[in-house]
Amino acid sequence: MANADSAPSTTTGKAAEASAVATPPKPGAKPAAPPKPASSSAQEIPDSGKMRRRIIWSCVWGFVIANFLMFLRFFFPRALFEPETVHVIGYPSDFQIGVNEKYKQAYRIWVVKEPPRLFCIFAKCTHLGCTPDWKPAENKFKCPCHGSGYTPEGVNFEEPAPRPMDRAHVELGSEGQIVVDTSRLYSWFKSQGGPDNFDDPGAFITV
Repeated sequence: MANADSAPSTTTGKAAEASAVATPPKPGAKPAAPPKPASSSAQEIPDSGKMRRRIIWSCVWGFVIANFLMFLRFFFPRALFEPETVHVIGYPSDFQIGVNEKYKQAYRIWVVKEPPRLFCIFAKCTHLGCTPDWKPAENKFKCPCHGSGYTPEGVNFEEPAPRPMDRAHVELGSEGQIVVDTSRLYSWFKSQGGPDNFDDPGAFITV
């Protein structure tokens, strides 16, 4: 009797499982929705926070570095480095008679040898300060800015230059070489009836 009662119950359980597996979905039933992905706002908030912190720290460090550099600037003197004005240009025998342009670019001077004198013309037009050109074919200096003309000695004869070009201080050094100082100039204010310093000691050397 015990075996007879248990047999129908086992058969009934298997039938229920088969019906559950084989039962098709009902018409009109909606499929189950897929799981929703995690919200992107949760990721954007940390990213925007990091970016904001980076910007803030960049500004802070930039401010600190700028102030540190300004602090260091006080330890360095604000000195102006002027170009050298004293130059050794060689021996008098190194120069031929006439105008020599060797040091025009380097020291802004022309070395003029007219025995018994040698002198250095400072290459600056007395009109507005341009640098004239030496014209060997015309035997004169000519300013490219406004046309002033000068003789080989630097004396003006074509306007608008108001006076001759200045001459730099020259002397012979201990070894017999010519020493030029362009910070010491000699002038001749001939049109104003002023003094003529071209004959002063230092305006020329005797060769």
